[in-house]
Amino acid sequence: MHPYRYLTLFLVLLIGAYLLVFLTGNKQPEPKLGIDLQGGTRVTLTARTPDGSPPTRDALMQAQQIIGDRVNGLGVSGSEVVIDGDNLVITVPGNDSSEARNLGQTARLYVRPVIQGFPVPAEGEQPAGAQPPQGAPGLPGLPGGAGLPGLPGGAGLPGAPGQPPLIAPAEPEAPIVAPTPGQPPRPAPASPAPQPRPFPEEPAPSPSPAPPSTPAPSSPAPSPAPTSGTPPPGQPNTGNTRADLAQRISDEKALRQSTDQQIQLLALQFQATRCGDEDVLAGNDDPNLPLVTCSQDHKTVYLLDKSIINGEQIANATSGLDSQRGEYVVDLEFKGDATTIWADFTAANVGTQTAFTLDSEVVSAPQINEAIPGGRTQITGSFNADSARELANVLKYGSLPLSFESSEAETVSATLGLTSLRAGLIAGAVGLALVLVYALVYYRVLGVLTALSLVASGAMVFAILVLLGRYINYTLDLAGIAGLIIGIGTTADSFVVFFERIKDEIREGRSFRSAVPRGWARARKTILSGNAVSFIAAAVLYVLAVGQVKGFAFTLGLTTILDVVVVFLVTWPLVYLGSKTTWLSKAKYNGLGAVQQIARERRAAAATAGVK
Repeated sequence: MHPYRYLTLFLVLLIGAYLLVFLTGNKQPEPKLGIDLQGGTRVTLTARTPDGSPPTRDALMQAQQIIGDRVNGLGVSGSEVVIDGDNLVITVPGNDSSEARNLGQTARLYVRPVIQGFPVPAEGEQPAGAQPPQGAPGLPGLPGGAGLPGLPGGAGLPGAPGQPPLIAPAEPEAPIVAPTPGQPPRPAPASPAPQPRPFPEEPAPSPSPAPPSTPAPSSPAPSPAPTSGTPPPGQPNTGNTRADLAQRISDEKALRQSTDQQIQLLALQFQATRCGDEDVLAGNDDPNLPLVTCSQDHKTVYLLDKSIINGEQIANATSGLDSQRGEYVVDLEFKGDATTIWADFTAANVGTQTAFTLDSEVVSAPQINEAIPGGRTQITGSFNADSARELANVLKYGSLPLSFESSEAETVSATLGLTSLRAGLIAGAVGLALVLVYALVYYRVLGVLTALSLVASGAMVFAILVLLGRYINYTLDLAGIAGLIIGIGTTADSFVVFFERIKDEIREGRSFRSAVPRGWARARKTILSGNAVSFIAAAVLYVLAVGQVKGFAFTLGLTTILDVVVVFLVTWPLVYLGSKTTWLSKAKYNGLGAVQQIARERRAAAATAGVK
């Protein structure tokens, strides 16, 4: 037996935990509290369908499950996702609504070749190489082209034969992989089918009139009167009806997903003026048509070709820090035919840009430097640790079956708040005090060792809760506090089992010094069995329960594990060291006088029986 080794090991673990508490993160020793103790943020997501029909119940339930998985993937404890009519209501602890909003991303990922891209000009500036405006024909639901910056009448698509480039190409982002010269080209693959949707397909929009091939007159053409109840793209929807929304989406597609080069040019110039506005097309673009859209940072506008791979063909997505580039990346692993499609496409398009679009928005447009076989690639961009983790999370857990828009975000006041937190802590303190009083009265100095063990256990639990809240966003709610209080009883049970085994050994005639190691040998099996039963119950409750009951099960399981650690590394070594002292062997200090008297009476009775 080497008691000092055990005590030193626990001390190292405790000091290490508190060094992490005070030297990492915000360096504040404060656990992250749940909604019922500190309040939170509630975001209402309204489902929308392209044809304006109400969403199905099955689609809403599937979206609820996926968003719940995303919450778990982010490590956000104490969150709730409930269905309210056609809405999903997400409640997360804390005051940051951005995390809750991001959980509702549709996450329709497409890989699209880049046809053209240019930086969004500052206000009042012309795009690089643009000509003075000369007007352009109007589109349904869109005012005439008069006044759109850099739109020459009748000009072809930038880069078309015989036409000077009107838009300067954007600087390419970081390469996907290191270049490998000499790679033979292979034919580009066919486009994939659109991702499945549970709602009916919207009716095809009416064809737009083709613009004339001759230059438009220098004077601006009068804007056509907008259709009643149908606002232009990018303008607020005052009617706020499903029909209006469906018409707006249809108008956006007619403008931004046209195969006509003149309309594509118009869409590029017009989209550059509203990259910072909310995109009504988000999550509703057709992957089999070109797309005009902006980058996620609203600094670049792109003309993209039809999709070659969609999000349903992603096997896995993870995030991490690329040590070579010194930036955060999202690693994707494709599955099935997408592995061959990606390898063939990258081999045939070395030197070009390819865009990863998420909900109709470009999250990254890296340059292809070589063929990428094996189905593994990376998305790079202006990611930080949180944004890379969020993107990997929504891609990993799949696309939502519906498009959502955030209709309301509000701060939720604590339903129980500091008063309940104070009441819970008082209840825990009273329970701990009663346990200590009982131990001191019944076991005397051994009760002091019990108190030291409980203090050590409490200190370790507190440090672990702070670190869990810091690194995995675990939130402590009132149910979790109840689990901690129950854990005090579990820890006290282990002490009682150990001390009663020592009493049994003394009753059999052994001294206190020899009874301690023998009692420990018998007690530790019982302690392990009892804690195993408690931990299994907590684990089953955590898996099967929902809501705040999970918090109770988690803290109960945590205190059960720490009970084993404290009993083995603190309680047993302290009692063993105490048994080596002469003063603790005295009955008035260890409270074992009655048991020792029974042992003497048994020896006397045995001796008398032997004489007879």
